[in-house]
Amino acid sequence: MNFEHLRALAAIIDEGTFEAAADLLKISPSAVSQRIKALENSVGQVVVRRGVPCAPTEAGAVLLRMARQVQVLEAEARHALGNGVSSRRVTPVAVNADSLITWFVPVLHDAAGWTDTTLDLHVEDQDHSSRLLRQGDVIAAVTADPAPVNGCRVERLGFMRYVPVATPALHRRFTTGAGVDWSGMPMLEFNAKDDLQRQVLRSRGVDRPPPTHTIPSSEGFLAALRAGLGWGMIPEIQLGTELADGTLVLLEEHAHRDVALHWQTWSLESERLNRITASVRAASRRRLRTTGRDGRATAPKRP
Repeated sequence: MNFEHLRALAAIIDEGTFEAAADLLKISPSAVSQRIKALENSVGQVVVRRGVPCAPTEAGAVLLRMARQVQVLEAEARHALGNGVSSRRVTPVAVNADSLITWFVPVLHDAAGWTDTTLDLHVEDQDHSSRLLRQGDVIAAVTADPAPVNGCRVERLGFMRYVPVATPALHRRFTTGAGVDWSGMPMLEFNAKDDLQRQVLRSRGVDRPPPTHTIPSSEGFLAALRAGLGWGMIPEIQLGTELADGTLVLLEEHAHRDVALHWQTWSLESERLNRITASVRAASRRRLRTTGRDGRATAPKRP
């Protein structure tokens, strides 16, 4: 396969259109079209869905990932040869929102000292992380999926514990002699895919959720908890002094959920990839739990 054809494919997907890809590559739109046509002829399949923006087909996603990998190796080879000492290479990584604002922060501190790398962080949930890896949009991802994506390797990072909390006032309003009124107390959720609160409700025999507020931000979620908007599951490592000073209270001692997190990367020998992997591994060891509840973890649904 001609790498210039693969480079054209990557440019189209990155820029969204053939015209924008032509501007990036400093060639004519006609030349971009010719390269894609030649690539499609060589593999016998359509590789780009024409539209705004353009998107890769299933075959195109396979080629796009190969194009990304070759670009990484090319940049490192140029650096080793002294032809790219001052250039920075974009390193796209997927990470879930709760990790990004908690245990992943030391990785950002490490990255501040990497003079040859810029980070392109994609905040995505578990399903999207796997998809981004498969189609080559990211080279690594923090994910809940223990099964490696084809062409990737995976290692467990640890467990993030989520605990159910609310303000003391909300807790008092919805607590009876029989305990917490789970069916009546207003609830928060991150988005429609956030199943952590509903897992707790189901374990308490509640099938129909109470009034529910959607707060699609990790920082906003904690702010909504403090405001008394509802109860919710929050990473214990995101809490500061809220439990100690009484701003929030733990609803039940044993209602926590432990979410297993994994690190998936391309199976590629790359200095940049090895560097960020070492940083992620060190950060997770400092903040994440090594074992989950009863030695197991619940499947995460929050991005």
